[in-house]
Amino acid sequence: MHNYYYSEWDGSQEFEELDSDQLMDELGKQVFRHGNLTDALRAMQRFGINNQGRRMPNLDQLLQRLRQMRQDQLSRYNLDSMMDEIKQKLDHILDTERQGIQKKLDESSEKIQKSDGDLTSDIQEKLLKNIQDRAAQNLAKLDELPQDTGGRIKGLSDYDFMDEDARSQFNELIDMLKKRAMEQFGKDMVQQLKNMDPESLARMRNMIESLNQMLEQRMRGEEPDFDGFMQQFGDFFGDNPPRSLDELIERLQRQIAQAQSLMESLSPEIQQELQELMDSMLDNVTKQELVKMASYMERLFPSEYLQQHYPFSGDESVSYEEAMKLMETLQKMDDLEEQMEFARYDPAMDEIDNELVKELMGEEAEKELEAARELIKLLEEAGYISKQDGRFELTPKGIRKIGHQALNNIFSQLKKDRSGEHDIHRTGMGNEFIEETKRYEFGDDFHINIQKTVMNSLMREPSFPLKLSVDDFEVLITEESTRSATVLILDKSLSMFMSGYFDSAKQVAVALESLIRTRFPKDSLYILTFASRAREIREKNLLFTVRGEQGTNYEDALRTARKLLARQNCNNKEIIMITDGEPTAHLEGNQVYFGFPPSMRTLQKTMREVKACTSQRITINVFMFEHTSFLTPFITQMTKLNKGRVFFANPDNLGKYVMMDYLSNKFKNIG
Repeated sequence: MHNYYYSEWDGSQEFEELDSDQLMDELGKQVFRHGNLTDALRAMQRFGINNQGRRMPNLDQLLQRLRQMRQDQLSRYNLDSMMDEIKQKLDHILDTERQGIQKKLDESSEKIQKSDGDLTSDIQEKLLKNIQDRAAQNLAKLDELPQDTGGRIKGLSDYDFMDEDARSQFNELIDMLKKRAMEQFGKDMVQQLKNMDPESLARMRNMIESLNQMLEQRMRGEEPDFDGFMQQFGDFFGDNPPRSLDELIERLQRQIAQAQSLMESLSPEIQQELQELMDSMLDNVTKQELVKMASYMERLFPSEYLQQHYPFSGDESVSYEEAMKLMETLQKMDDLEEQMEFARYDPAMDEIDNELVKELMGEEAEKELEAARELIKLLEEAGYISKQDGRFELTPKGIRKIGHQALNNIFSQLKKDRSGEHDIHRTGMGNEFIEETKRYEFGDDFHINIQKTVMNSLMREPSFPLKLSVDDFEVLITEESTRSATVLILDKSLSMFMSGYFDSAKQVAVALESLIRTRFPKDSLYILTFASRAREIREKNLLFTVRGEQGTNYEDALRTARKLLARQNCNNKEIIMITDGEPTAHLEGNQVYFGFPPSMRTLQKTMREVKACTSQRITINVFMFEHTSFLTPFITQMTKLNKGRVFFANPDNLGKYVMMDYLSNKFKNIG
């Protein structure tokens, strides 16, 4: 016994590769649904297609997964905890200083006691008292420090540490805060600095001043000496320095936006506390140059769209460095989301950065993206679509394929007994083979079916070599065909679109055109759409018809069809009309007159055109979607006058009815 396990596709399962014909089947459905090739391609890539009963990876899945990844980050961390890191460092510095003070006192007492008379008792007492007085003063200063972090740091800046380890820790904290203050204007500028001593800060200030000079030159329309700037200050930008001033501006602006997003994502109290602390770390001259730099870059490369407020709601603590890295990741996620959103309007999906997908979402996501892109490539390579002037278009091969699919879909509904067939009264030239066979009878055309003939022999006498007899022969039944000319008229009124009927009519038209082109090339087919006026339409344009119009002008539709059929030299001429409503418009000269309910003048002019078609031996067959107390009697009277027929159809069986009607007028069995 075999066990089978089913699960939702997660990127790890393998699918049988799709071929271009499978893709074209899906594209044909989408084209009929959307009436637009670009929208059809988008739908395939956005929502995927079914393969082996499962939906293939698609753009919407990737987008949804990306958004979930971002939400997971927001639900995980508490950004306000960044201040806890600074507070913990301060607490540790104070504890170290207090312990160091006590250690100094203990060591001093012990040293004096072990002096062995080297110092007089008065001197010993004075030394010990000096140390005790300083310790008391320092402890008092520590006790008097404000509770807020900024006030404590400011107080310790003027404090004379007794413990060297505590002093070193405090200097490291100040250097860290100075770097963070500078990182608000671009972390590239400070990431290469090992310390923030006066010499390093002076050189950085020189770099910022030089950068500001270049920005001023750019705003004046001049071309700054970027190469000279990089030769002097390139070490500030690490192993991957910018290659142009534009790249430098964009890079710094993104980093400024990250720092700004970090600030805006904090609670108001923590934001104010941290900002005041950062501001206190910079001298006025440096601060002024940095503000000037930020202002220049904002004018050259606005960054407002890069700054986001992220609603963090988690509990996990995060350091400042981790928070800045998180801002960079979230900024990249925003960029990738924007690329994916834009790709909904670009079937080629050229704007999506594969490397960014791989970095943020992993290799499997990158493979899924390539699979979605592969849909377009396969269709292009197969010659079904092509890109013209930046837009995808159906090729003639693609249009024929869609017609063939529509035809197959309709023929799949037909029964092999061809129910509804009737004889014709005039025959044309040429025999057509159909799928059925019969035992050969004297006088039949000898169109032998070899497979069935051999099987008949084997069933009669299973031996080799075969021994054929006359009774074994099986021949194809043929039908005698007649050349015909047909005008298919599709009602393009608003109600046809609102009810979804036009999509069914459109598929029938495309299928019929495919049938005539492939099986009856000597026949003629014209396709008209009509609302207030009738217009001849080509197959490609018909595929992309998605809007209805006001009015239902039977008169103009029948007149236009009659004039088209007058060009054809054949005996079988037919008009097939597909509609859902009564005539509501007619022509007076070139002026369209509309009225609902239908006016007597509209009905009279419509029936006059029916008589004209009848006099020219043109049969009118009407396929109706709606049954109303007015429409049904009117159509019945119209077809009775013409000796045509009326069919009451629905969108599901319309194609079957039209094809059966067309074919039944094409053939009669002759053998």
